[in-house]
Amino acid sequence: MKNIVILGSTGSIGTNTLDIVSKFPDQFRVAGLTAGTNDAKLEEQLRLFKPAAVAMADEKAAARLRARCGDVTVRILSGAKGVAEVAGLPQADLVISAIVGGAGLVPTLAAIEAGKQVALANKEPMVMAGQLMQEKARARGLRIFPVDSEHSAIFQSMEGHRREDIRRLILTASGGPLWNLSREQMQQVKPEQALQHPNWKMGAKITIDSATLMNKGLEVVEARWLFDVPAEQIEVLVHRESIIHSLVEYRDGSVIAQLGTPDMRTPISYAMKYPERLPLDQPSLDLAGIGKLTFFPPDHERFPCLGFGYQALRIGGTMPATLNAANEVAVAAYLQEGIGFLDIAEVIRATMEAHQPHAVVELEDALDADRWAREKADALVHARAR
Repeated sequence: MKNIVILGSTGSIGTNTLDIVSKFPDQFRVAGLTAGTNDAKLEEQLRLFKPAAVAMADEKAAARLRARCGDVTVRILSGAKGVAEVAGLPQADLVISAIVGGAGLVPTLAAIEAGKQVALANKEPMVMAGQLMQEKARARGLRIFPVDSEHSAIFQSMEGHRREDIRRLILTASGGPLWNLSREQMQQVKPEQALQHPNWKMGAKITIDSATLMNKGLEVVEARWLFDVPAEQIEVLVHRESIIHSLVEYRDGSVIAQLGTPDMRTPISYAMKYPERLPLDQPSLDLAGIGKLTFFPPDHERFPCLGFGYQALRIGGTMPATLNAANEVAVAAYLQEGIGFLDIAEVIRATMEAHQPHAVVELEDALDADRWAREKADALVHARAR
């Protein structure tokens, strides 16, 4: 029996994880759950799965939850400290980190510092402070398991092979819902159109990141730290069908890939049960029915956000944290229709150009850069607001 904590249990990854737990109750027990503001959903989950403790980042949401759950034996914590405390619960064997955005960094590090194995579903903590996270994990003899479908595919394709034999990591990208549009057409795209991903069911923020290809820029940074492979050996390939989730090329020319239907339960379950695999109720991959798989090079002119990821990684230090924070602010503004779709990239570009990067030696270095970038990006958004 493995005790798990889910950071961000009310989101897409969290609900998929709990779906797996419900199907394998003899193998997993929920020790703790955390959420941001969705107290109604968290109440449903805690009543069903009966964790020892839950936490809500939002104090008012936590107060509402306490008022409704007096009949349930569960500790209800609140705020950033409460979320971090749940992340380090003594009885936890595995922490699934699925909090959207930079807010996931502190509790994920808290889990590592408490000696917990971490399955990382959100890119942002590794983007903000990847080197620091890996140093802390190695010091405690821990391994950070990837849950993101692309990084899980890389992880699976590396199993049984020597790291020194790797020639390239190839991250695949669906291209998102706007792949065939010109830049002129993109400027007119409203959020409801950008949120119509052709293959995956995801949260709003990551879906917009897919539409801008920023998700691949962030994934390049994450892959560098997850797999200890330099940026020049990490490439991106647009694969519209989302069947090949990523590939690894070795120095003898062999290419190992992981294929599957686009369902996040596959990489989640692999991280939960590694090195075993769970018998999921997934349909078999019907390659004959699919007929063909297509591939394209990324278009950096129409999708400059991908290049920002490489640029931030080359500069290093606090620049990736700055990139991530500026993107979060710009995407939030776009979803509220405060700026246009193409303005997302321009806000990020201007924020990065204004930043003076320095090394990330401790957590506060990344958090300070995050705060600075959010203020700068917010000012740029207001200057562009229509």
